[in-house]
Amino acid sequence: MAEGAPESTGDNADRTATVRTTHADAATVAAALGPDETDSMRTRVDGDVVACTVARPTTGGLQSTLDDHLVNLRVADRVVERARDHAAADASRTTAADADAAAVAHADSIDTFDSGDEPQTTDTDT
Repeated sequence: MAEGAPESTGDNADRTATVRTTHADAATVAAALGPDETDSMRTRVDGDVVACTVARPTTGGLQSTLDDHLVNLRVADRVVERARDHAAADASRTTAADADAAAVAHADSIDTFDSGDEPQTTDTDT
C-alpha cells in the first residue's frame, strides 16, 4: 500500500445524502448553485423545492460537500431574495415616476398662459 493512501474499509458503496429546501424562486436558486456543483452532486427542482443529492466515497467527503452546498445555497437564496426586493422597489418607483411624469405632461399640455398676462413693453430710443 502506498504511503498516505487511505486504508480500504472493504465498503465500496458511496455515502449519499439528499438535501431538500423550499424557495420562493427555486429554479433561480438551483441555477445559481450550478457553477459550484461537482460530479458527485445532482440538483433538481420540483416546484418550489430544490433537491440536491450528494454521493461521496467517504463520510468526511460527504460532510465537506454538504457543508459547501449549504453555504452556497444560503448565499444563492439571499441573492435571489434581495434581487426580488430590489425589483419590487424599482417597480414601485417606476410606477410612481410614471404617474408623476404623466401629471407633469398633462399640466404642460394645458395652455394656461394667456398673452394678456404678459406685460406690454415698447422699446423706444430716447
